[in-house]
Amino acid sequence: MNLFKKFKKKTNQLTLHSVNTGVFVPITEVKDDVFSQKMLGDGFAIRPNIKEVYSPISGIVTSVFPTKHAIGLKSETGVEVLVHMGIDTVELQGKPFEVFVKEGDLVVPSTKIADIDLAMLNVSNKQSDILVIITSDEDIEFQMASSMNISANDLVGKVILK
Repeated sequence: MNLFKKFKKKTNQLTLHSVNTGVFVPITEVKDDVFSQKMLGDGFAIRPNIKEVYSPISGIVTSVFPTKHAIGLKSETGVEVLVHMGIDTVELQGKPFEVFVKEGDLVVPSTKIADIDLAMLNVSNKQSDILVIITSDEDIEFQMASSMNISANDLVGKVILK
């Protein structure tokens, strides 16, 4: 089954958008070594002010983790992106998250993909950073073009395929 037959490689660039309204955080400043040392890939985080989580790209949903804390996406250029909600939230077994997409759904940056219960994360002593990680094995360059305070759907940067 070819889920990507509607997609054609049109460009060597992919724009990334903010998944939430809040404070932009470079990936190297996230308080988790797996992310800050880019073990999963380059990217950024947003410290959220609102519960809504939006897609950072135009593409297709490739996976929704059973614990609802992470959603995999793939752009029409083939770049794979992971939206990871909170730090160490997998142990909460999905309770703070409501996901609105499923595998195979097409998304754009204005698509709401989830809600996150920020109060529950706070009570559980979990950081609420929403991470956007470029997980593709392709040779890429990630350029950030962001300010400190950011609104949902604002342009954050771009990925250039080499």
